[in-house]
Amino acid sequence: MIKNLIIILMSSVLVNNYVLSRFLGICPFLGVSKKLNQATGMGIAVIFVMLMASAVTWPIQYYVLNALGLGYMQNITFILVIAALVQFTEIVLKKFLPALHKSLGVYLPLITTNCAVLGVTINNINDGYTFVESMVSSLGVGLGFLLAMVLFSGVRSRIDETEIPESFKGLPVTLIAASFVSLAFFGFAGIVENLFA
Repeated sequence: MIKNLIIILMSSVLVNNYVLSRFLGICPFLGVSKKLNQATGMGIAVIFVMLMASAVTWPIQYYVLNALGLGYMQNITFILVIAALVQFTEIVLKKFLPALHKSLGVYLPLITTNCAVLGVTINNINDGYTFVESMVSSLGVGLGFLLAMVLFSGVRSRIDETEIPESFKGLPVTLIAASFVSLAFFGFAGIVENLFA
Protein backbone atom coordinates (compact mmCIF):
# COMPACT_ATOMS: atom_id res chain seq x y z
CA MET A 1 0.00 0.00 0.00
CA ILE A 2 2.69 2.52 1.02
CA LYS A 3 4.86 1.45 -1.91
CA ASN A 4 1.97 2.06 -4.31
CA LEU A 5 1.30 5.51 -2.80
CA ILE A 6 4.97 6.48 -3.15
CA ILE A 7 4.96 5.37 -6.80
CA ILE A 8 1.79 7.40 -7.46
CA LEU A 9 3.31 10.46 -5.75
CA MET A 10 6.68 10.28 -7.50
CA SER A 11 5.10 9.52 -10.88
CA SER A 12 2.76 12.48 -10.55
CA VAL A 13 5.58 14.86 -9.65
CA LEU A 14 8.26 13.74 -12.08
CA VAL A 15 7.15 11.37 -14.84
CA ASN A 16 3.55 12.44 -15.48
CA ASN A 17 4.06 16.10 -14.68
CA TYR A 18 0.83 17.70 -15.86
CA VAL A 19 2.52 20.85 -17.14
CA LEU A 20 5.66 19.41 -18.70
CA SER A 21 4.49 16.06 -20.05
CA ARG A 22 0.70 16.34 -20.37
CA PHE A 23 0.71 20.06 -21.21
CA LEU A 24 -2.18 20.90 -18.88
CA GLY A 25 -2.12 24.20 -17.00
CA ILE A 26 0.02 26.02 -19.55
CA CYS A 27 -1.71 29.40 -19.09
CA PRO A 28 -0.51 30.04 -15.52
CA PHE A 29 2.77 28.27 -16.31
CA LEU A 30 3.58 30.86 -18.98
CA GLY A 31 1.79 33.78 -17.37
CA VAL A 32 2.88 33.69 -13.73
CA SER A 33 6.37 32.18 -13.96
CA LYS A 34 8.28 35.44 -14.46
CA LYS A 35 8.91 36.03 -10.74
CA LEU A 36 9.74 33.38 -8.17
CA ASN A 37 7.35 34.67 -5.49
CA GLN A 38 4.41 34.74 -7.92
CA ALA A 39 5.27 31.29 -9.27
CA THR A 40 5.52 29.88 -5.75
CA GLY A 41 2.27 31.51 -4.65
CA MET A 42 0.42 30.23 -7.70
CA GLY A 43 1.85 26.74 -7.20
CA ILE A 44 0.74 26.64 -3.56
CA ALA A 45 -2.73 27.93 -4.47
CA VAL A 46 -3.04 25.25 -7.17
CA ILE A 47 -1.94 22.52 -4.72
CA PHE A 48 -4.60 23.67 -2.27
CA VAL A 49 -7.33 23.80 -4.93
CA MET A 50 -6.32 20.40 -6.37
CA LEU A 51 -6.41 18.72 -2.96
CA MET A 52 -9.73 20.30 -2.05
CA ALA A 53 -11.22 19.54 -5.49
CA SER A 54 -10.19 15.88 -5.28
CA ALA A 55 -11.47 15.58 -1.71
CA VAL A 56 -14.87 16.89 -2.80
CA THR A 57 -15.24 15.42 -6.30
CA TRP A 58 -14.26 11.83 -5.47
CA PRO A 59 -17.16 11.26 -3.04
CA ILE A 60 -19.53 13.19 -5.32
CA GLN A 61 -18.62 10.88 -8.21
CA TYR A 62 -18.95 7.62 -6.31
CA TYR A 63 -21.73 8.40 -3.83
CA VAL A 64 -23.91 10.80 -5.83
CA LEU A 65 -23.32 10.68 -9.58
CA ASN A 66 -22.67 6.94 -9.90
CA ALA A 67 -25.34 6.05 -7.33
CA LEU A 68 -27.97 8.05 -9.22
CA GLY A 69 -26.79 6.99 -12.68
CA LEU A 70 -25.65 10.53 -13.50
CA GLY A 71 -22.06 9.77 -14.46
CA TYR A 72 -22.49 11.83 -17.62
CA MET A 73 -22.77 14.95 -15.41
CA GLN A 74 -19.18 14.52 -14.21
CA ASN A 75 -17.58 17.37 -16.17
CA ILE A 76 -20.13 20.04 -15.33
CA THR A 77 -20.31 18.98 -11.70
CA PHE A 78 -16.54 19.02 -11.29
CA ILE A 79 -16.27 22.43 -12.99
CA LEU A 80 -18.83 23.88 -10.59
CA VAL A 81 -17.04 22.40 -7.57
CA ILE A 82 -13.67 23.75 -8.75
CA ALA A 83 -15.14 27.21 -9.41
CA ALA A 84 -16.58 27.33 -5.89
CA LEU A 85 -13.27 26.21 -4.36
CA VAL A 86 -11.32 28.84 -6.31
CA GLN A 87 -13.69 31.53 -5.08
CA PHE A 88 -13.16 30.28 -1.52
CA THR A 89 -9.37 30.33 -2.02
CA GLU A 90 -9.52 33.86 -3.42
CA ILE A 91 -11.53 35.08 -0.42
CA VAL A 92 -9.06 33.45 2.01
CA LEU A 93 -6.01 34.91 0.22
CA LYS A 94 -7.58 38.36 0.01
CA LYS A 95 -8.33 38.29 3.75
CA PHE A 96 -5.13 36.73 5.11
CA LEU A 97 -2.45 37.24 2.39
CA PRO A 98 -3.40 40.44 0.52
CA ALA A 99 0.08 40.92 -0.99
CA LEU A 100 0.00 37.47 -2.57
CA HIS A 101 -3.58 38.03 -3.71
CA LYS A 102 -2.56 41.26 -5.41
CA SER A 103 0.57 39.75 -7.02
CA LEU A 104 -1.41 36.83 -8.48
CA GLY A 105 -3.89 39.28 -9.95
CA VAL A 106 -6.06 37.88 -12.73
CA TYR A 107 -4.30 34.49 -12.64
CA LEU A 108 -5.92 33.45 -9.37
CA PRO A 109 -9.47 33.37 -10.80
CA LEU A 110 -7.98 31.61 -13.84
CA ILE A 111 -7.36 28.56 -11.63
CA THR A 112 -11.07 27.95 -12.25
CA THR A 113 -10.28 27.29 -15.90
CA ASN A 114 -6.93 25.63 -15.24
CA CYS A 115 -7.34 22.35 -17.06
CA ALA A 116 -4.76 20.72 -14.76
CA VAL A 117 -7.17 21.00 -11.82
CA LEU A 118 -10.06 19.53 -13.79
CA GLY A 119 -7.72 16.99 -15.37
CA VAL A 120 -6.47 15.61 -12.06
CA THR A 121 -10.00 15.17 -10.69
CA ILE A 122 -11.19 13.35 -13.80
CA ASN A 123 -8.01 11.26 -14.17
CA ASN A 124 -8.23 10.14 -10.53
CA ILE A 125 -11.67 8.72 -11.28
CA ASN A 126 -10.66 7.26 -14.67
CA ASP A 127 -7.57 5.61 -13.17
CA GLY A 128 -9.76 3.91 -10.55
CA TYR A 129 -7.92 5.39 -7.58
CA THR A 130 -9.28 4.98 -4.08
CA PHE A 131 -9.89 8.14 -2.06
CA VAL A 132 -6.41 8.00 -0.47
CA GLU A 133 -4.72 7.27 -3.80
CA SER A 134 -6.69 10.12 -5.33
CA MET A 135 -5.46 12.54 -2.66
CA VAL A 136 -1.85 11.37 -3.06
CA SER A 137 -2.12 11.74 -6.83
CA SER A 138 -3.52 15.25 -6.46
CA LEU A 139 -0.75 16.19 -4.04
CA GLY A 140 1.83 14.83 -6.48
CA VAL A 141 0.30 16.68 -9.44
CA GLY A 142 0.20 19.88 -7.38
CA LEU A 143 3.81 19.46 -6.27
CA GLY A 144 4.78 18.76 -9.88
CA PHE A 145 3.00 21.96 -10.93
CA LEU A 146 4.82 23.91 -8.21
CA LEU A 147 8.15 22.36 -9.21
CA ALA A 148 7.59 23.24 -12.87
CA MET A 149 6.61 26.81 -11.95
CA VAL A 150 9.63 27.36 -9.70
CA LEU A 151 12.11 25.79 -12.14
CA PHE A 152 10.72 27.75 -15.04
CA SER A 153 10.80 31.03 -13.11
CA GLY A 154 14.54 30.42 -12.69
CA VAL A 155 14.93 29.69 -16.39
CA ARG A 156 13.00 32.84 -17.28
CA SER A 157 15.13 34.99 -14.99
CA ARG A 158 18.20 33.68 -16.82
CA ILE A 159 16.58 34.40 -20.18
CA ASP A 160 15.94 38.01 -19.12
CA GLU A 161 19.66 38.45 -18.44
CA THR A 162 20.90 37.18 -21.81
CA GLU A 163 21.19 38.64 -25.28
CA ILE A 164 18.46 37.17 -27.46
CA PRO A 165 18.00 37.74 -31.21
CA GLU A 166 15.12 40.14 -31.86
CA SER A 167 12.99 37.51 -33.62
CA PHE A 168 13.12 35.22 -30.55
CA LYS A 169 12.28 37.80 -27.87
CA GLY A 170 9.13 37.33 -25.84
CA LEU A 171 6.93 34.30 -26.34
CA PRO A 172 9.15 32.40 -28.85
CA VAL A 173 12.12 32.08 -26.49
CA THR A 174 9.76 31.30 -23.61
CA LEU A 175 8.22 28.40 -25.52
CA ILE A 176 11.64 27.10 -26.59
CA ALA A 177 12.84 27.23 -22.97
CA ALA A 178 9.66 25.45 -21.83
CA SER A 179 10.30 22.68 -24.35
CA PHE A 180 13.83 22.16 -22.99
CA VAL A 181 12.56 21.97 -19.41
CA SER A 182 9.90 19.52 -20.59
CA LEU A 183 12.51 17.34 -22.31
CA ALA A 184 14.52 17.23 -19.09
CA PHE A 185 11.52 15.72 -17.27
CA PHE A 186 11.18 12.93 -19.82
CA GLY A 187 14.47 11.64 -18.45
CA PHE A 188 12.62 10.50 -15.31
CA ALA A 189 10.49 7.99 -17.27
CA GLY A 190 11.24 4.47 -16.11
CA ILE A 191 13.13 5.55 -12.99
CA VAL A 192 10.12 5.67 -10.68
CA GLU A 193 8.79 2.27 -11.75
CA ASN A 194 12.22 0.70 -11.24
CA LEU A 195 12.73 2.19 -7.78
CA PHE A 196 10.83 -0.64 -6.12
CA ALA A 197 11.48 -3.40 -8.64
